[in-house]
Amino acid sequence: MDGVRLHRLGKRLIDLARQVTTDAGDTELTPGEVAVLEDVLKHPGSAVTEIQARTGFAQSHVSASVARLRERGLIVATPDPQDRRRTRLTLAEIANQAIMRRAGRPADATIAEAVGPDRAERVMQLLDELADLLP
Repeated sequence: MDGVRLHRLGKRLIDLARQVTTDAGDTELTPGEVAVLEDVLKHPGSAVTEIQARTGFAQSHVSASVARLRERGLIVATPDPQDRRRTRLTLAEIANQAIMRRAGRPADATIAEAVGPDRAERVMQLLDELADLLP
């Protein structure tokens, strides 16, 4: 497999995962907001500059995404105890619960829709194996 094919596979898997973890009734988030939420989930207590460094987004973009997420009650900001000028960001409990609930949705129907019911079981087996091999 070459890099282009691997990239296309990765993008397709991300698209399928997004289908599984969202539905029509879910709150719409921009890709930047999703990236910020994912970063804060992985790195609770981060400052905007740290999120900016890890995501590669401009600081103004991260700050705007954080502001929108705070307005929605998805991120909580608290003053940094060492430097009161900075804020530290964590996921709000409601966001954490929503992420866990969505992450637990089964992918079977989405995979079956993508590859057909005859191949869905084999694809699920291969994905499970790949997930074990590439933790």
